Amino acid sequence: MNNIFPEVPAAHTGADPTMATLTVDGRSCEIPIVMGSEGERALDISALRSKTGLITLDPGFVNTGSCESAITFVDGERGILRYRGIPIEELAAHSTFVETAYLLINSTLPTKEELASFSELLTQHSLVHEDMIFFFRNYPPRAHPMGILASMVNSLSAFYPDINDPGEGINTTVARLLSKMRTLAAISYNISVGHHVIYPRHEYSYCANFLYMMFESPVKVYIIDEDIVRALNVFWILHADHEQNCSTTAVRLVGSARVNLYAAVSSGISALWGPLHGGANQAVMEMLQNICDSGGDIAPFIARAKDKNDPFRLMGFGHRVYKTHDPRVAIMEEICETALSKLKKNDPLLDIARKLRDATREDSYFIDHHLYPNVDFFSGIFMRAIRIPLNMFPVMFAIGRLPGWIAQWKESLDDPKRKLDRPRQIYTGPPARSYVPIEKRG
Repeated sequence: MNNIFPEVPAAHTGADPTMATLTVDGRSCEIPIVMGSEGERALDISALRSKTGLITLDPGFVNTGSCESAITFVDGERGILRYRGIPIEELAAHSTFVETAYLLINSTLPTKEELASFSELLTQHSLVHEDMIFFFRNYPPRAHPMGILASMVNSLSAFYPDINDPGEGINTTVARLLSKMRTLAAISYNISVGHHVIYPRHEYSYCANFLYMMFESPVKVYIIDEDIVRALNVFWILHADHEQNCSTTAVRLVGSARVNLYAAVSSGISALWGPLHGGANQAVMEMLQNICDSGGDIAPFIARAKDKNDPFRLMGFGHRVYKTHDPRVAIMEEICETALSKLKKNDPLLDIARKLRDATREDSYFIDHHLYPNVDFFSGIFMRAIRIPLNMFPVMFAIGRLPGWIAQWKESLDDPKRKLDRPRQIYTGPPARSYVPIEKRG
């Protein structure tokens, strides 16, 4: 059986769409080519099985587009990331996390009035129901914050069952989740370490309130530093969305069953918990610490990473999408410097990270294999600088990614072409066989 794709002509617009031809066993069928707004092209194989009896097989979905989306554009060859068309560099330089969240969810930057109204909604919904504290206090002491967060977000649907009520309003639901996610995360941390629960203050901004709830205590007042608040804004902006990654795809897939927003986001939190996704920055920190404890010489670790017989890998290098550079890395390194300088800290792990980055930039092995630092490479150093404990790293990622999850869920919900996700498979088990009674089994 041969699949033959003739050379595809340049895509064009108009009534006659560009088509590709697939030939199988001497029979041909035409497959539409879909054109994206940035010139990406895709083969629309939605009717392939009905026309040919075939499905496609793509482990890991490395060449499969699951949807059309107007939210985030990533060009891995050129190192480009844009939210709703706006470059990440501009948002990091000029926007706030709340404004970026509004942009992702509502597709446009807010006016002053819209931003003020949205911020007021966040303030109104920042507290959590007192009964939820009872749940927190009954988790085992060693429970991971991500497991707690996923459960508590899902539990919000029990406390706010009117989510699908037209009178509830999507803006209220969105603001409630955005605001309470930050509060739930801070509560889970404080209870896990035996501290008092600190409630948000209405006069503080979104990011300032999170820091206040995390680190204020009866014995030590937490002083809000606007430079650190700004750095946290940028950190969360860099993580706010990233196209159809593992956790976002989980949110869309679960959401395709028309579950409520809380359940869909809970699935995204669970997916993000994995060490290959949201836990990657923790792995980077452990690697950097290991290098530091070994004397700080990076050469043996680079040699091991290049040895195909050694399972060791340099964590924080390489990306499924980016093939030249991750545009978030330079920004993340800058906020690391800001935080360490402002807090008058010197972290030897930052020096080691820079040595690794510089050495691999000039090494043909890493260049040829497209192994460049990704956003996880410096993000852990920033979080450690502002006193975020290691087990809260993926929680920080989840708070940042929440606007993207909400935007993706909402876009999917509003898509008239959206169907219940139901992938196919190629069965490789035994062929049909008869049941053997237990007394006749050898």
